[in-house]
Amino acid sequence: MDSQKRLIVAGLWIAVAVVMATTLDLGVPSSVSGAARLFVVVLALFLASVYLLDLWNVVSDPFRQE
Repeated sequence: MDSQKRLIVAGLWIAVAVVMATTLDLGVPSSVSGAARLFVVVLALFLASVYLLDLWNVVSDPFRQE
């Protein structure tokens, strides 16, 4: 996957995190749904960082065998 496509996908994951973050209340989540929303925000930011940084070439070349 080239860098332009990775930037687009990372931007989409960041947008997902922003939309989900707007549904969170301030403070520590006190319900299961609040904790699930927080988990989705953290997961979306993690996936965005994987696409942006691609430290282990997971996105660029996932099936290369050496």
